Amino acid sequence: MRILALLLAFGLNAIAQQTAWKDGHFSIDTAGLLSRSDIFLGQPNPLPGEAMPVGNGRLGIAVWAAEGFTAQLNRADTLPHRDSPGQLIIRGLAPLTSAGDFAGRLDLFNGTLVEHGGGMALTAYVQVSTDTFVVDVTGADPNVTQTAELRLWPPRQPEATASGKTGMLAQTWTDNFGPGATGERFGSLAAVTATGRDVAAAVTNSRAVTVSFKPAPDGHFRVIVACPHYNGAQAKELSGQQEHLAWWHTFWSHAGLIKLTSADGSGEYMENLRNLYLYTAAAESGGRFPGSQAGIADLFSAVQDLHHWDPAAYWHWNLRMQVAANLDAGVAELNAPYFRLYRENLDNIEAWTNKHMAGRPGICVPETMRFNGQGIEYEADWKGPPVVGLNCDAASRPYYNARTLSTGAEVSLWIWQQYLNTGDLKFLAENYPVMAASAHFLLAYETPGADGKMHTHPANAHEQQWDTTDPTTDLSARSALYPAVIQAAGLLHTDAGLVGKLRTELNRIPALPQKQMVIAESYDPAAGEHNEENTGLEPVWPYNLIGDDGSQLSLGRATYAARPYPVHQDWSFDPVQAARLGLSEQVRSTLIALTQRYQTYVNGFANWGGPAGEFYVEQEGNVALALAEALVQDYDGLIRIAPAVPSEWNFEGTVWVRDHTRVDVQVQAGVSTTVAIEAGATETLRIRNPWPGQTVDVTDAHGKTVMSSDGSVLQLAVRKGASYLLAPSGAPGKPQPFATITGSSAQQCKKLGGVQIGKCAL
Repeated sequence: MRILALLLAFGLNAIAQQTAWKDGHFSIDTAGLLSRSDIFLGQPNPLPGEAMPVGNGRLGIAVWAAEGFTAQLNRADTLPHRDSPGQLIIRGLAPLTSAGDFAGRLDLFNGTLVEHGGGMALTAYVQVSTDTFVVDVTGADPNVTQTAELRLWPPRQPEATASGKTGMLAQTWTDNFGPGATGERFGSLAAVTATGRDVAAAVTNSRAVTVSFKPAPDGHFRVIVACPHYNGAQAKELSGQQEHLAWWHTFWSHAGLIKLTSADGSGEYMENLRNLYLYTAAAESGGRFPGSQAGIADLFSAVQDLHHWDPAAYWHWNLRMQVAANLDAGVAELNAPYFRLYRENLDNIEAWTNKHMAGRPGICVPETMRFNGQGIEYEADWKGPPVVGLNCDAASRPYYNARTLSTGAEVSLWIWQQYLNTGDLKFLAENYPVMAASAHFLLAYETPGADGKMHTHPANAHEQQWDTTDPTTDLSARSALYPAVIQAAGLLHTDAGLVGKLRTELNRIPALPQKQMVIAESYDPAAGEHNEENTGLEPVWPYNLIGDDGSQLSLGRATYAARPYPVHQDWSFDPVQAARLGLSEQVRSTLIALTQRYQTYVNGFANWGGPAGEFYVEQEGNVALALAEALVQDYDGLIRIAPAVPSEWNFEGTVWVRDHTRVDVQVQAGVSTTVAIEAGATETLRIRNPWPGQTVDVTDAHGKTVMSSDGSVLQLAVRKGASYLLAPSGAPGKPQPFATITGSSAQQCKKLGGVQIGKCAL
């Protein structure tokens, strides 16, 4: 009855009485719910900084309304400079994009951009198997000749050719520029054609080709641009099939969605950003390499070949929130390029470590790592002479990541977490060598001290402090990695010798450094500060050493309260770490503040330097992760329900936890009203009582009570494929009315203070 009284006090009785759980199933109208997060365009988007993203995981497109219709093609495998294959311009669409009745929508469920105006309509999307961009148009004047121009810009030197109905721009180059070059051959190719009447292609100039045509008699035409992986050896046929719809629908059908409602609209805004992140992650994560490399949404660039950061290098700090958000959303397959980056470069990283870290065994994974495993950050495009930063290099001058030693441990811990979430032993076996090699290196770097402990020096506290003793990042990495490697090796029946060493060393790791009753960056309190990172909170997340219970909770919360850079940087982990510490109001306030400060683009991306149109995805990633962590956590084998849900936001949705298990939750005014488990494995789950102090009844899909407990932690035996509903014994006996979680299509832009998603109608 306590829950009912609380709900009545918030005036939410009618809403709270509804549940989406029925017959062992959590009912979500995926298409309807996602439509709430469509980007609504009530006006044209003529600026590169207003571009809309579409993609298939390998080919990404930024679309805006300049010159009628402009679309930039992007791939992640046009290395080392990530050169664009070109821009497509369809000037005959100006009557649509300049019409007084113009309206558009980025349709997330279907992975398409749709626009209409002036009696015309277009649908733009990217095919899945053929890396083909399609612009399908209706309502055109059948008597007016249309053109589709494919162009590049100086100093690019493509081979421009035309044959029959197809024009093509192709260029190859060798990765022989700057330190760490591979000598590998790369290239870009884009080929354009159209359907309609009198289709003909011609070379416009040395950097452009144009296809001219008339629409069909009914006003329909289609422009098709193929943009495959290319290094001079192959190209694929152009295609216009509709397979992309099935691909997107399949993706969304298993993604864990979360609906938020709030009185001030801030909850809905965060829901929108989370769904945009999941859409973007799917649209950029299907290639050989991760689609984002410095927190930037590289596959949706609208600024030609400009890059603010070394386009050949990956910053791990700016990838990790995306890896974690994908796991919580149940789309672990999107992490494949991330793991491939480190697994396939294992030999290269080991060779780099041996050469640059005084012959030590194992791998020191460079925090900023070239795509071929070299610890090099080469900034050639900044004003002034090129800047070269070496990572994992014992001889380097003190530098941002010269001696950051914890990255290999963190990559390894994400391998372990991916295994825990999926139960995929084959994946673990394939990636375990990265874990073992990371542990071997840290063991080799340790040195004994007079206190009987093993220390690391010199070592960076990530980019914050350079060449310190025992930075918190290293201590956290060792404390978290060694047990994970021990468990993984046991599952794989390997490395008994390594396991023995790790067991011994676990007892010789120094305690976390403290300064003024909070966790310090390192044991060198006088070390200079070189960035704006809250590294004292790394034990909270991502290293999972401090949570919302246990003896160090007060230390973690004190460190959070005293963090030196609150709500700072678009990659700030403030809301994620707040969720882990059970600070629900801080989850809400930091998400809002960070969004209002950094999410300046109408497509939901953030701005953190660089030209307008070079979009950052990392802020969306942290929003997606923080919302899931606020609703459900499972980082230490204990499932926590609504551990940090702000009372001002109502949550309804699904979070995936270990062993491919789904946790379905509805929360009203901070109180859980529906809690269900859809088991992915036969095992015993540890679940923290969602209603502390009350007896919890657990029923199966047939309504049969399988367990009752008033304990603080429920030990629930589950069967793979079965589902279970948890409810407090004291709840009203009348069943809650059933209502599917759904939504209606966005009909206007969304605003949050001075930022917005979409463009409002005039």
